Amino acid sequence: MPALYQACAKIRSELDALPGDVLLQFGVDWCGHCQAAEPAIAQALKTFSRLSHLRIEDGAGRPLGRSFRVKLWPTLVLLRDGQEMGRLVRPTQEAQVLALLRAVG
Repeated sequence: MPALYQACAKIRSELDALPGDVLLQFGVDWCGHCQAAEPAIAQALKTFSRLSHLRIEDGAGRPLGRSFRVKLWPTLVLLRDGQEMGRLVRPTQEAQVLALLRAVG
């Protein structure tokens, strides 16, 4: 199975400068909570197909996650033009993810 989460070469200032709506998903492939949340996230994203989605590998020594104050996985951070519009930690249901994504319409 291919890795879902990728080491991100971007730095915080690059993410802050991204135009439009972006969903950041912080976690790691081996995390049980991340694996359990994946179906709900994937299903919700079908409704928001225009939304850019980045799965970012997080962990010790990874400053990007720390800059977003990520403490638990998965953490979803919704950005609009680089500004945080909302976040969701350890979602378990599609409805939770949809509620977050509706923040950007």
